[in-house]
Amino acid sequence: MPDKSNIPEQGQRIRYGKLIRHISLRQNIISFNDFAKKQQAFKKSTNKQNCVSLRGIDIYRLLAPYISSRFLEQAKAVIPLAMYLVLFQILVLNQTVSTPVMIASGLLAVIIGLMLFMEGLGKGLMPFGEVIGQNLPAKVSLPIVLMIAFMLGIGVTFAEPAIGALQAAGSILKVQNAPYLYTMLNEWSGTLVLIVGLGVGFAVVLGTLRLLYGWSLKPFIYSSLTPALLLTIWLMQDDELAKVLGLAWDCGAVTTGPVTVPLVLALGIGIASTAGRGSSALSGFGIVTLASLFPIIGVMLLTIFVASTTTPEAIIDAALHSTHLASKTVPAWYQTSPSTEILSGLQAIVPLVVFLMLVLRLVLREKLPTPGIIVYGIILCVLGMIIFNIGLRFGLSLLGEQAGARLSSAFAMIEGVKESPIYSWSIGFTIALVFAWILGFGATVAEPALNALGNTVETLTNGAFEKKLLIYAVAFGVACGIALGVVKIVLGLPLSWFLIPLYGLALILTWFSTEEFVNVAWDSAGVTTGPVTVPLVLAMGLGLGNAVNAIEGFGILSLASIGPILTVLITGLWVQYQIHRKHLKNERQIEGDLA
Repeated sequence: MPDKSNIPEQGQRIRYGKLIRHISLRQNIISFNDFAKKQQAFKKSTNKQNCVSLRGIDIYRLLAPYISSRFLEQAKAVIPLAMYLVLFQILVLNQTVSTPVMIASGLLAVIIGLMLFMEGLGKGLMPFGEVIGQNLPAKVSLPIVLMIAFMLGIGVTFAEPAIGALQAAGSILKVQNAPYLYTMLNEWSGTLVLIVGLGVGFAVVLGTLRLLYGWSLKPFIYSSLTPALLLTIWLMQDDELAKVLGLAWDCGAVTTGPVTVPLVLALGIGIASTAGRGSSALSGFGIVTLASLFPIIGVMLLTIFVASTTTPEAIIDAALHSTHLASKTVPAWYQTSPSTEILSGLQAIVPLVVFLMLVLRLVLREKLPTPGIIVYGIILCVLGMIIFNIGLRFGLSLLGEQAGARLSSAFAMIEGVKESPIYSWSIGFTIALVFAWILGFGATVAEPALNALGNTVETLTNGAFEKKLLIYAVAFGVACGIALGVVKIVLGLPLSWFLIPLYGLALILTWFSTEEFVNVAWDSAGVTTGPVTVPLVLAMGLGLGNAVNAIEGFGILSLASIGPILTVLITGLWVQYQIHRKHLKNERQIEGDLA
């Protein structure tokens, strides 16, 4: 520290040389570590002295605005859809909602569960992804980076809330209608989720390489969609295997939820930024597309493997035998609710957290930036997942299944509905299509992630593709896709009749579209499949399928995914045409002025 004995008084004018002499010679040098220790000790003593004791009312006033805003954010996604389904049953179908108290309690649990889960995701899991994405490429080689990215893709799939809806769908299905589909959702359900995770992991690896080297998305779409369509044609040749196509293509929509998208994007963009490639306007696009295509291929390959190991007759006999045994035995504690939801919540989050912690400590040799907050976030994630699973079982899935079953009473004779059919076949079927279309359009417009995508696209295209235009294009595509799904289930048409021509058209449109619009269009399908929409639409399709004695009720989600791809690609080509015409007009005007 400077010697104060010869320091001039404040305000006194001195020569510059004298000032330099005071600064350079008359000072004491101390260790920064000693200084930091003293500062830390001072802060601790000050914090102890300044501790504030809060009353209960003070805690309430501090937390109420914080909690209410997050509660309302999730309520806006759940309550309008639930009210639409309830009012449609009451006003259009003249039917009351069965077990309303249970469904209302379940929906409340869904809202609270999502609120806790999303808050925990931001506080607990996202910091892991950001730290790993920023530090991993600088400390390990590219092969190790890709291996960790692959394993992360598997882990986040198990943590997706909507995955539970797929597993729950197995309890609604009748084994006699679709044996292979039944065994995939019951005996092979764990392997099914693992295969979906492997597909997501492979997609994360390729998506990261694409961001790293700036590759075009078009070749990846062609090379992944072509085998998916060829496998679809192959499975079409067998009547029993064809019944699994709806599940396989729906799995592509389930994977792109609130856990997978932010975590894999944080990792991919972090790796690309470290390599100096993350500043592009298209950074982050493409991984979602690949994460929705590769699981489709994986599930179809798993179906072929299962078919090579067993027969439909053996599956039916085993299912009936297990059902008979289950009726005579008392289920274990872990097989009843809420134990199953608690275990599934722990199994979804804890392994992912352990993996991320091992990467952070053993590979990166890094510490958690704010361990207390991260542990708090992880606890919220687990609690949120458990409460969401309970609400999904007793609220969202129950309401969706009930709405789907009652929907068919508008045009068909349904057991338990005395007045069915309520309308003539043509009027009732039209009402069902309008109901499905409005459900898809409204759920998509209300999706928060779509608004964020709209802002990105408007910036990316310099205002040529407006945010409102994108939102309406995506919502129109989803609405038409869900309506087509209802047509497929009610009329009993093969899903391949819709998928092959629609995806073939998508490939043609992709060929003529620019890279920006291809990235936006194919990623827009993943944005619309949130943790509320997926279980609701799945349950509605299965309920509708059972009511009209359809073989299976899958396929609505896959058609809801291809719909926005087509509408955004078509809208993008129209925007390109408008821009090209405007440029020609400007060039002609300039040539006229020069002449």
